Amino acid sequence: MRDQLATYRNLLTLADGTRVLLRPLLTSDREALVNLFATASEEDRRYLNDDVTNRELVASWAENLDYNRVFPLVAVVHDRLVGDATLHFRKGPYRHQGELRIFLAREMRRRGLGTRMLQALMDVARSAGLHQLIANIVTDQGPVIKAFTELGFKQACTLPDAFMLPDGSTRDVAVMVLPLVEHRGEF
Repeated sequence: MRDQLATYRNLLTLADGTRVLLRPLLTSDREALVNLFATASEEDRRYLNDDVTNRELVASWAENLDYNRVFPLVAVVHDRLVGDATLHFRKGPYRHQGELRIFLAREMRRRGLGTRMLQALMDVARSAGLHQLIANIVTDQGPVIKAFTELGFKQACTLPDAFMLPDGSTRDVAVMVLPLVEHRGEF
């Protein structure tokens, strides 16, 4: 299944009529990806795992693609990247889990695109045989937690002081989990 990810395509029409192509990130998207993350506000950057002001780091994500490790799904509108959602595959005893992350250009938020991108990655995860998806969300981000909850994720726990902001202050992290297979509680 993961070998087929390179050919994934999904053409969407948002409620406002905007047509969006969802497809994997390509090596040729290097500059477009850098440009997408360059739009991240200071507030956005506070909650991202990586320093997206580092052009070389962001460019390396496009240069070092390995869909068996991370499947980056991008949203394209009029040849411009407007969203990046990633499914991170885990290894060893956690190989049945995937982690989701997402970033959208500000003008694409609250239009349903994030939901559609996450749903697409949920479908990819099911097809890849994953059993569960995880999203780690700083608890300050109530609307993000609400969006994941509406997709069926449940808050499994809260990790106190688990996320450190650039200024050194810490925040709690909600560990959101979505089971992809049914467990029957067998004994």
